[in-house]
Amino acid sequence: MSGAARARASAFAPASVGNVAIGFDILGFAIDTLGDRVTVSRSATPGVEVTAIRGISGELPREARDNTAGLALLALQEAVRPDFGFSLEIDKGIPLGSGLGGSAASAVGAVVAANALLPRPVSRLELLKFAMAGEAVASGTRHADNIAPSLFGGLVLTVGIDHPRVKQIPVPAAIRAVIVHPHMYLATLIPGFQEVRRGAMEAGALGCSISGAGPSMFAWTLEPTAQAVLAAMRREFARQSLATDHWVVEVRSAGARLLDSP
Repeated sequence: MSGAARARASAFAPASVGNVAIGFDILGFAIDTLGDRVTVSRSATPGVEVTAIRGISGELPREARDNTAGLALLALQEAVRPDFGFSLEIDKGIPLGSGLGGSAASAVGAVVAANALLPRPVSRLELLKFAMAGEAVASGTRHADNIAPSLFGGLVLTVGIDHPRVKQIPVPAAIRAVIVHPHMYLATLIPGFQEVRRGAMEAGALGCSISGAGPSMFAWTLEPTAQAVLAAMRREFARQSLATDHWVVEVRSAGARLLDSP
């Protein structure tokens, strides 16, 4: 169905790890096993209306300008000026405050779904800029280390803000990312961080650091040692009396994508 005829579209946008070690604000990778689903419909009412937020949502704002997905669509509207508005439904699949790019995923899912409704869809680079505008609601500034991998997939280096340059970096198929999310709200330091990192490295990890602003942590390792690294990280968090969620994923993914029409 062409953009001119389509009235409703849904998109999945994956979670992501940002601030990958030394790549502060510029390097991130996608996690395809969890993410947000965003449904956008054409509306006769101008502007953007957030009609529903479901899932692992907590207290997220319903005012479009205060919501990452809503503001991303407002940025798209200002640039493209379609002759219709958008209504927006968000199904959150990423824990809030986890450091796994939940705010970025909502913004990315929104612009990918909305793009399918436009008579003339725009490029992914343009969508990146709109989603970055939305992400600024949550982070206070525009940056792309979560937006770009969620949109493009895989390991992505993004340099520049007004004129971003995006480079997808190949990752060997044997590499696995181990992500562990402790059940806590981040204050200043992650309890047991040094011990978790040490445990991961001793179990064979190639590197281990904080995902975004935390509290989730990630390690890269070869596939044969992935479960040992995961066990070591979980064990050290358990010593801090912290339960965890965890995922072992390839550092290769397709990024955000349209879903079948709802």
